Amino acid sequence: MAPDSSDAPADEPRTDDDADTDADADDGDAPSESDPAPTAARAADLDWSASERGDRFAFRRKRLADRAGGRDLGCSLYEVPPGKRPWPTHYHEGNEEALYVLSGSGTLLTREGAADLDLEPDTYVALPAGADYVRQIENDGDEPLRYLALSTMNHPDVTVYPDSDKVGVFCGAPPGGDKTARTLHGYFPRDAEVGYWDGEPTDEE
Repeated sequence: MAPDSSDAPADEPRTDDDADTDADADDGDAPSESDPAPTAARAADLDWSASERGDRFAFRRKRLADRAGGRDLGCSLYEVPPGKRPWPTHYHEGNEEALYVLSGSGTLLTREGAADLDLEPDTYVALPAGADYVRQIENDGDEPLRYLALSTMNHPDVTVYPDSDKVGVFCGAPPGGDKTARTLHGYFPRDAEVGYWDGEPTDEE
């Protein structure tokens, strides 16, 4: 929405492999870990990064938490143009996300059987982990939709994409986190399951 790609998917602004969460890749001078102290990240001081995919997906983003030295909580400022969506429909198994709308309007598309939510200024939406909270943001208004996206930064995490019936796996760093720390990462069809012993050398040579 991630953050993280999250889903990437991220971031991609983040690249696709960080999609769907709000974790923050490096965006300039971050605080020094050798001399920790609270640090302010001012959106006006950060450059936008932009992402587009086809004629359906587009957004701009500023990574706030990384610049401020965040560790366990990600936060980014997003701006989605009219008629666009930032990320595919998805949910996380290992991270909770949240949205706070600053300006513009849109719709949070939710799971079958649940009501879609109107997104308007001063609206906060909590998105815990799990399939009950599958979602996609759509800017169906006439002006840019601007919001803060927040996310826990837990790993391992699994992101699930119902429209394409695939999953993303993130180990070593969460979606949107430090790619160099990843020990296992990839996207796989959900029907790619194999048996526990498939391919294992069960007999002596």
